[in-house]
Amino acid sequence: MTKRICLACDLKDDPKLIDSYIRWHQTENVFPEVTQSIRDAGIEDMQIFLTGNRLFMIIEVNAHFNAHQKAISDANNPKVQEWENLMSTFQQYLPWAKAGEKWVEMKNIFHLT
Repeated sequence: MTKRICLACDLKDDPKLIDSYIRWHQTENVFPEVTQSIRDAGIEDMQIFLTGNRLFMIIEVNAHFNAHQKAISDANNPKVQEWENLMSTFQQYLPWAKAGEKWVEMKNIFHLT
């Protein structure tokens, strides 16, 4: 069984930076080590949507996913850190984010049943 997690992050409100961020997320430009680390962590699907400078990410995780363990693995992976440093040039923190928290988990407030 999978679990859905939704997250938000903002990009710097600069059209050139936003276009560059989009280009980096084209399949051929994403570091293969990054996609492998995502899969290895138990993330079975990931999609990122954009409106204006606001990003919305949906991830589907399996029962083995552990966000804390993923953070540790990422911190010890030089290629993931290179990617994160590059993405930080485009991203900005949401005003309500905790210190160091780029992607903020969203609360589900409605579910059509």
